[in-house]
Amino acid sequence: PPPLLRAVIMGPPGSGKGTVSARIIKHFGVKHLSSGDLLRDNMQKQTEVGILAKSYVDQGRLIPDDIMTQLMLNELKALDRYNWLLDGFPRTVAQAEALDKECHVDTVIDLDVPFETIKCRLTARWIHPASGRVYNLEFSPPKVQGIDDVTGEPLVQRDDDKPETVSKRLQAYDAQTKPVLEYYREKGLLKSFSGTETNKIWPHIYAYLQTKLPDVSQKNVATPR
Repeated sequence: PPPLLRAVIMGPPGSGKGTVSARIIKHFGVKHLSSGDLLRDNMQKQTEVGILAKSYVDQGRLIPDDIMTQLMLNELKALDRYNWLLDGFPRTVAQAEALDKECHVDTVIDLDVPFETIKCRLTARWIHPASGRVYNLEFSPPKVQGIDDVTGEPLVQRDDDKPETVSKRLQAYDAQTKPVLEYYREKGLLKSFSGTETNKIWPHIYAYLQTKLPDVSQKNVATPR
């Protein structure tokens, strides 16, 4: 049998990582392991590591490397017969080194989307608090800027969507993850895909992965979606 694919996907919040991961799963049938999903699952089930992780999250602190590593590697043991895609891990060089001891990563897909694009994308959401109506300045803007279509009342931004919050999140990602990207670049494993639109980046990622895995989705369409 062909060797199994061991892939990692990286990209800042708002880079389209969720969309791209979903397409990779659909087309190539890989197992997707997201650190965020796994954490939420463990917190919900109140496992030992989940309770421990929650205590950090509740204090607004980063979960230590050894806890994250233990959680992810434990989960990977069950996937050793499958092709897999890691998402949200490794986040630090220490995590990357720990992963290397356990298995050989083949490829790291990096979504290199300009921060300005992401900022526009993430700050485009405005809401009318009373009704919960959501507007997106790119896709579904209000008729009058900053005003609810129905009531004429002012729209507001959630704290998460405010430019300063978005900038902070992007800076945190950058500071934390740059060294990991460098680590994989030095090993010759980093494949960066640059662009401002997921639909334009995707065909390049698809073509690259086709050199490694067959497309297992039912209809092999000419332009994969």
